[in-house]
Amino acid sequence: MNRHRSRSKSHCMNKFRWTCWLLFTMLLLFTLTSCAVMTSDSSVPAGSTTSSRSSESGGLQPSGKETRLHAAASTDQPEKNKIFGMIYPMTYPTYEMITMDAAQAAGKHHVTLNVNAPDEANTEQQIRIVENMIKQHVDGIAISPVDAAALTPVINKAIAAGIPVVTFESDAPSSKRTAYIGADNYRTGQQFAITTSRLLNNQGMILVESGLQEMHGLQQRLNGFIDYIRNDTAIEVLEVNYNQGNEARAAADIEAVIDAHPHFNAVVGLDFVSVSASVLVWKAKGLNRHLIALGDTSTSEKGLVNGQISAVISQHERKWGVEIIETLLRASDGLAVGDFIDTGIIEINQ
Repeated sequence: MNRHRSRSKSHCMNKFRWTCWLLFTMLLLFTLTSCAVMTSDSSVPAGSTTSSRSSESGGLQPSGKETRLHAAASTDQPEKNKIFGMIYPMTYPTYEMITMDAAQAAGKHHVTLNVNAPDEANTEQQIRIVENMIKQHVDGIAISPVDAAALTPVINKAIAAGIPVVTFESDAPSSKRTAYIGADNYRTGQQFAITTSRLLNNQGMILVESGLQEMHGLQQRLNGFIDYIRNDTAIEVLEVNYNQGNEARAAADIEAVIDAHPHFNAVVGLDFVSVSASVLVWKAKGLNRHLIALGDTSTSEKGLVNGQISAVISQHERKWGVEIIETLLRASDGLAVGDFIDTGIIEINQ
């Protein structure tokens, strides 16, 4: 009888232990499964870019090949990369330099840069390019207008569509453009005259070559130059010619006026195209006269080193690209920007 009770008691104990072990095992499995689910939920979703903070730059550096920026952690929507359009009066190496600077600045902010220019200076083509950019809903436009008056309506149309527009090199002052980037062109013309007067000891005969006759900035530049020469010097302006943005025409103009006025003392080139054309003529004719040119470019730098150019007047053109991108970024984010971003004027000598 006692033996039977002992066996029964032992059997119950074993059954209780087995039940406890089974419950413990199930609880352990449930705990492990919950941890796995929690780990899975906190992982980076497929297609996202994981980042780690760089101790050198203090910025977020992509851990993989993806370089797309994402929105703040509070939303699942990715940040929209901006698209800016740049429109030149025409294709020319100086503008390629500005594009390179702008593209580098744009890349830092993940901005797509669409660059356009007529093959030759053409107001109607510029208008069509702006119209297309409005249809494409770009986030900002930068333009060096061939004809400010003709482009004012389409600039205003872009502004009305919520697209900020900045002008550079030459302004469109009657438009509703967001800002102008560059230097005061009237003062630039005065600086040309001051430099020319110093080189010629305030006397002599000069020939002037300019670019697009209808371009507002070049009109201002020429006015500043002529006003100073007439009012403050004894220098005689023999001729003023316009190459209309065509380098071959500029070279032909310069050769023709040199042949017509062999006793001239200097040629003043108020536009970018005149620089390269004048240097070619100086080389071909072996001239030993003063040449005053516009723009801090590789062409003018070589001309200074080789002695073809006596002085360069620069509007800090190498700053324009960065200023354009930074100004459009602020304006497209709804931030206030200055009406006139003055890049200044500097004289560069041999």
